[in-house]
Amino acid sequence: MSSSRRSTLIVEHLRKQQMWEAISKGKRLDGRNLDELRPLSIDLGIIKKANGSAKVNLGNSEVIAGVKVETGEPFEGLENKGALIVSAEVLPTASPFIEPGPPDEETIELARVVDRGVRESEMIDLDQLALIPGEIVYTIFVDCSITNTDGNLFDCTSYAVVSALMSCKLPVFEIQDNRVIDTGAIKPAPVTTIPVSITAARIGDSIILDPTSEEEACMNARITITTNSDGHFTAVQKGATGAFNREQIKSISELARLKGQEVRDKIKELTRIGE
Repeated sequence: MSSSRRSTLIVEHLRKQQMWEAISKGKRLDGRNLDELRPLSIDLGIIKKANGSAKVNLGNSEVIAGVKVETGEPFEGLENKGALIVSAEVLPTASPFIEPGPPDEETIELARVVDRGVRESEMIDLDQLALIPGEIVYTIFVDCSITNTDGNLFDCTSYAVVSALMSCKLPVFEIQDNRVIDTGAIKPAPVTTIPVSITAARIGDSIILDPTSEEEACMNARITITTNSDGHFTAVQKGATGAFNREQIKSISELARLKGQEVRDKIKELTRIGE
């Protein structure tokens, strides 16, 4: 092992020790409380050709989401509903540890968790998006590009998807002679609720919210809980190899409600939608 690599490993070990000691005393290396989220910023309409788009920064993590609306066939078993599909890609420039190529398991999990949180909340009323039931429906694609990674991509990506969908304008299609005609008009997407995910990590016996990449490197377990505008739980995803006890799950669930509403209010404020 080279001397430079040995020095790097020593620094990483000391940094982790410092982090564990701080968290055990109720503080984090970035100065936050254990249940404190990083600053959230949202910029809408940054992809001009998209039907809706948003750039979200959660601390130093950054995600760009773009919406594209087309028509297509419905999913099997959901013939009377439109389709919503979320995908994610971590760009090679987002981190020195990302290599070009197909999505890895973590990126696939990221897209699935975000998709499930939005879909199970029924944020978009897909019943309104069938043009010819069983044959032609609206298909909404939300493509996410992670442009900088500093932890908690689950929440950062979810907030980007939600913000992009809230700002989305659907083209108005008509059916003439069994053909889809774009009228040139647009209408708001049928948004029914604002889902918000909150991710918590366990490091030792401590629970922290919105972990940074350094904190994720030390975590024993992770859980992401999504609530809707009524405060009802719509999705839960457990990650990492460790476990949570019953009291920790109860505490995280309550934090997901409280912090979820805070983030929801912030999303409304920053998107200025619904005023």
